[in-house]
Amino acid sequence: MSYFTLAPNPHNSGADSPGSSVFDLPTQSGQPQATPDSRQSRAVAGQSTGIVEPATENEISFVVISGGTGCNSICSAFGHAACYILPVSDDGGSSSEIIRVLGGPSIGDIRSRLVRLIPPADASSPLEAIRTLLAYRLPASATEREARDEWRDIVEGRSKLWAGIPNDRKEMLRGFLVYFESEILKRAHKNFSFVNGSIGNYFLSAAQAFFRSLPSAIFLFSSITNSQANILPVIVTNHTVTIAAELENGERLVGQCEISHPVRQAPRIDVSTESEPGSPIDPLDGTLPRSRNVMFQSEGKHQYEPLGARITRLFYINAYGNEIHPSPNPDYLTSLSRHDVLVYSCGSLWTSIIPCLALKGVANAIARSRSLKAKVLLLNSANDRETDGYTAVDYIRTIARTLNDGHHAQTYGGLSKADTTYPVSAFITHLVYLKGTTVEVHVPSITALGVRCVEVEGPLDQRTQRPQFDAPSVAHAIRDILDSMRED
Repeated sequence: MSYFTLAPNPHNSGADSPGSSVFDLPTQSGQPQATPDSRQSRAVAGQSTGIVEPATENEISFVVISGGTGCNSICSAFGHAACYILPVSDDGGSSSEIIRVLGGPSIGDIRSRLVRLIPPADASSPLEAIRTLLAYRLPASATEREARDEWRDIVEGRSKLWAGIPNDRKEMLRGFLVYFESEILKRAHKNFSFVNGSIGNYFLSAAQAFFRSLPSAIFLFSSITNSQANILPVIVTNHTVTIAAELENGERLVGQCEISHPVRQAPRIDVSTESEPGSPIDPLDGTLPRSRNVMFQSEGKHQYEPLGARITRLFYINAYGNEIHPSPNPDYLTSLSRHDVLVYSCGSLWTSIIPCLALKGVANAIARSRSLKAKVLLLNSANDRETDGYTAVDYIRTIARTLNDGHHAQTYGGLSKADTTYPVSAFITHLVYLKGTTVEVHVPSITALGVRCVEVEGPLDQRTQRPQFDAPSVAHAIRDILDSMRED
């Protein structure tokens, strides 16, 4: 076997595969690449299979700034030549419990995108079995004991989730889950909760802790799942990343969950010693209190309690609550100079998009890029807790203001500065919005900012009965934008 493949093999059930090492990757560009079964490549009439053809020399390339779930349904619109920039500050769901006990950067959004970009496979293939395992979440309705017992079945290799995964891959995956368990046991006094826990999060967290590198953990995940995904964390760090928001009334909210979707927990008895001051020697422990938000589910974001006032700015803080100015991932800045289209994806504006923009150097990289032909904002179909009462102009001005503020250097000793304030059109050239959106779109005001408006039709969400973006509508909008620019 000359290259790594997880495609279905009719001569191998997957139970025994001595020659299918997950690290048996191609080493020469001339070698053939693993491809899905031809049966999977046939699209059903009138339906999108989500299968993306390999990148070609003339294919448009994208840099997509997004959160973990807002962009998942439209990923196939961007083809193989897409680079996804994701924040590492989410502290909801099982990520909150991992951060509380183990520390480290949040990996929930990255895991969500990695799972979404696993190539399609036959239902009986090893790849599909691995996808099922890494996408599995322990029940939110289970008791602590029930969740822990199910986790124990998984980590000890007895769970039915392992069915169909070849032994070599099973033992490699299980090895990292065992490592995660050992790290939890070292901190048994913190009473880790497995309720609503994501197995993919546990695996990725263990790989990050083992390699002391989030990019290496992402590479491992991609290799195991035969994915060609190009996913970059916006900040490369082994420490916990925390965001805070300042409101117009002076109030400060700490943590993504408190800003976007706070979940009120019932009182519980906890015999841990978390009330004791953290050790300054261990940067992962810190001193900020870590709330439990394991019960948050994205379906609950449509029902929210409005903020006391609008958010004026978002910034990063360290473990002691002091504002800090971390450097962005250098590969993120490089990608902005090598791709054709920048997309600000639909999703949470202040907690998914802005954390990727409120970093020094990003404004210059976007505004001065010679490769970016279009800079497109996909407008949400409805506001949420973070953007209650916003119009499309508010979305645009928030992005432009954040980038310009992050671009300006601090002055010292009263010395004057000669900073450039970029126009809105340097950051956003096109606004794509859905027909029937509940967010006010005043086209003349947006056009006056130098931003062109593009209206598209999208399918209705069955639960909310609101229009939503899908891959065909986004692909159609991007195509129209690029065609119009060629005509100009």
